Amino acid sequence: MINKLLILLMALSLGGCISLDKKENKQAGLGERSINYYSDKTVTSLEIPPDLTKPSSQNAFKLSEYVSVQEDTISFSEKDNAIKEASSILRAPSNVEVKKAGERRWLVVDKKPDAVWNLSKSFFKSHGFSIKKTNKKIGIMETDYLESHAEIPDQSLGVIRSMLKKALKARYALPIVDKYRIRIEPTDNGNKSEVYLTLTSMVEVITGEGGEAENTIWQSQEKDQALETEMLYRLMTFLGSDHAIAREKIIAAKEEKNLAVSIADGVGGYAKLVFSLNQYDTWDNVGWALDQLEVDVEDKDVKEGSFYINVARTEDLGIFSRMFGDDAVKKSFQIIVKQTGTDKTEVYFNDLSEENEQATIDFSHEFLGNIAKQF
Repeated sequence: MINKLLILLMALSLGGCISLDKKENKQAGLGERSINYYSDKTVTSLEIPPDLTKPSSQNAFKLSEYVSVQEDTISFSEKDNAIKEASSILRAPSNVEVKKAGERRWLVVDKKPDAVWNLSKSFFKSHGFSIKKTNKKIGIMETDYLESHAEIPDQSLGVIRSMLKKALKARYALPIVDKYRIRIEPTDNGNKSEVYLTLTSMVEVITGEGGEAENTIWQSQEKDQALETEMLYRLMTFLGSDHAIAREKIIAAKEEKNLAVSIADGVGGYAKLVFSLNQYDTWDNVGWALDQLEVDVEDKDVKEGSFYINVARTEDLGIFSRMFGDDAVKKSFQIIVKQTGTDKTEVYFNDLSEENEQATIDFSHEFLGNIAKQF
């Protein structure tokens, strides 16, 4: 009896890590949600499939590591109030509008892309994120994964779980890691910027639970739409919008016109998409869909209407990609956006190798079909 009581006390002390199947009914309002990313947490004992990115295990962000006037003038650690005050002075108020289509929202900022780019980097650093990938030419910035809540220490996890399973039959809230992708598009002849923020999450899951082969791996987590909207709100205020105005604009954003997308057969058996939009709006939506699918965009040309992407065909995924990652089997393709009539635009899949293999033709239907599903 005493042993069970001791175990119960241990469980209560780990309240942030263990759930007894009680769900919170309260939903935090916009701007009220607590978001704590743990940039100083080390995740070393988890097995992660080679085609996924391992969560960052570096120390918390330090200002001294980013001494650059242009890029990091307003970067700050959460504990440095003096730098926070300076950042508020340097960050001039700006008009930020919110556009909406379905569940997605994006910003239109009256700042040039260069300014938004630098501010976005500082925004992520202020939350403890490291920047994993940048391509300023096409306006894409991607963070590394970061844990969003505390976890049971790896070295203790097995022992505690085995004790608590017998005494309490507890259900574990295993770690979730998040990463973000920002895409910045120039508009109004480069005097304004459209800003798209995309959240991707992974959750740690137990495999072979209860057996000798019990282990943990990372797998994709369904998008937390509320978290993505909350971070968009925070980015909006970071870019210079008043907190109250930003909240009102995000909540009151008017729905854009309904989007109709269909998939059809194109030239040579390749798939094509048909959008009931003009070329620019179609371009915008295809770019957003590529963000959602985490597609590696190498280059793009809005005048030409092209995205140059690197992706792995389904046929090429196998032992080799599991050993060395998807990058080892990726091929280059072109997505072409071309207006064919009034409010009608078609999207084509082009094999740059010109080999026209049946596997690539089949993949074009799968890939463009996945784009269509985003709408």
